[in-house]
Amino acid sequence: MTNSDCILTISRLIPAPPARVWQAWSQPEQLANWWIPAPLTCKVVQLDLRPGGGFETLMREGDGAFQPHVMGCFLEAIPEQRLTFTTCLGAGWQPLEPWLALTAILEFSPEGTGTRYAARVLHKTAADAAKHAELGFETGWGMVLAQLAAHVQSVPTA
Repeated sequence: MTNSDCILTISRLIPAPPARVWQAWSQPEQLANWWIPAPLTCKVVQLDLRPGGGFETLMREGDGAFQPHVMGCFLEAIPEQRLTFTTCLGAGWQPLEPWLALTAILEFSPEGTGTRYAARVLHKTAADAAKHAELGFETGWGMVLAQLAAHVQSVPTA
């Protein structure tokens, strides 16, 4: 059983079907366009959407050097439905020592003509969840979801 004090959640309605939201998540060139709050720039180093597959992104402010953002491992990848990753493991299940240990469970559910994007972010302790909240979880993840919504509306359908 998971302690609710260790979980942060956010949910938004994205005005696109789950297939479009999944494309935005599963194609590195698309993910780089919305995954980090603007004006920061994202570079996708690894995006291997399968259990044990690596997930690594870097971020950059202005013309500065790219810095670490997320390094982790996908635990679950069900196209157009759910994506789960953790920062406690790297590609091939290799243990990591992250600065913030978390597991993110992202669900994509059809709602009307759009997608309900719901994220549950599990932390090791309530203190870690509080730290993540203080660092701007709601604002940062909210900005990213707004960027995702704008991105899926701007990308032509295949």
